[in-house]
Amino acid sequence: MAKTLVAFFSRADENYFGGAMRYVKVGNTEIVCGIINELIDADLFKIEMKEPYSPVYMTCIEEAKKDLKEKARPELVTMPSSVDEYDTVILAYPNYWGTMPMAVFTFLEAYDFSGKTILPLCTNEGSGMGGSVRDIRRTCPGAAVKDGLSVTGSRAADSAPAVKKWLSANGLL
Repeated sequence: MAKTLVAFFSRADENYFGGAMRYVKVGNTEIVCGIINELIDADLFKIEMKEPYSPVYMTCIEEAKKDLKEKARPELVTMPSSVDEYDTVILAYPNYWGTMPMAVFTFLEAYDFSGKTILPLCTNEGSGMGGSVRDIRRTCPGAAVKDGLSVTGSRAADSAPAVKKWLSANGLL
């Protein structure tokens, strides 16, 4: 039987919402993954850095920019022992400087995704997927990386119709 993993990076604390800063207890990407979890049978894995970025938004984005420039691979709190049992991986993350947070690269580089389908989902406030789909294809050359879903982060809680349509188009609903 086909199994699906939803692996996601999400950030709470102070976030940017359409021109203003706001504190949130649950990050936008995690909200969308909660919607996915209500719609399909999948295992969830949260990609968490051992040394998280600052809770202050402006500091966080500078830390993320520095990691991107240095091609850092932040250490994660935990990792799945394997992804072998999964046929499909929904990979969800915010857009950080035009791609995925570097912690997502840490996760992807730890496994062989050959023969698996990866469905990218990117939350953002208008910057779309950036180059993240290209970067996933480069990082996971043996995987079938499908077109991603871009979700406006400040509208994450209202994204169920778009998420349903995307899951259906990819044979998961």
